[in-house]
Amino acid sequence: MPADARQPCYDSDVAFTRWDPLRDLLALHEHFGQLTSSDTPGWNPPVDLYETEGAFVLTAEVAGLSREQIEIHAEEGRIAIRGDRTSDQALCEQYHRVERGHGHFSRTFTLPEAIDVDSVSAELKDGLLTVLIPKAAGRGSRRIDVA
Repeated sequence: MPADARQPCYDSDVAFTRWDPLRDLLALHEHFGQLTSSDTPGWNPPVDLYETEGAFVLTAEVAGLSREQIEIHAEEGRIAIRGDRTSDQALCEQYHRVERGHGHFSRTFTLPEAIDVDSVSAELKDGLLTVLIPKAAGRGSRRIDVA
């Protein structure tokens, strides 16, 4: 064995993170849920979900839907959007091409931090749904005095 083969190899660009099996299991559950959903969606609107310092922001393309056709549910660490886009098929004898999805959709996202459910807000403008999901305050630790 060459002398340099016994030397440990250190890469300064490697970042180590703590493995969280529950986080990985939840992500796997979400992926399987999308593949085998019992609520077989008619379509899935494209979604962007990103994080700022104080909130998560979800944007979804839901062109053709009114505010009344969209439901948003927030709970401890999850946000769900649901809706229904009706089809004009009854007005048409024969379609030559169908690319826009119709029917029911349901998307649920597990967030990595607790959220302030009471402060979640949503806006629909030009077919783009934007949901502002503030992070829960007081996420740090504190000492509890025993009385």
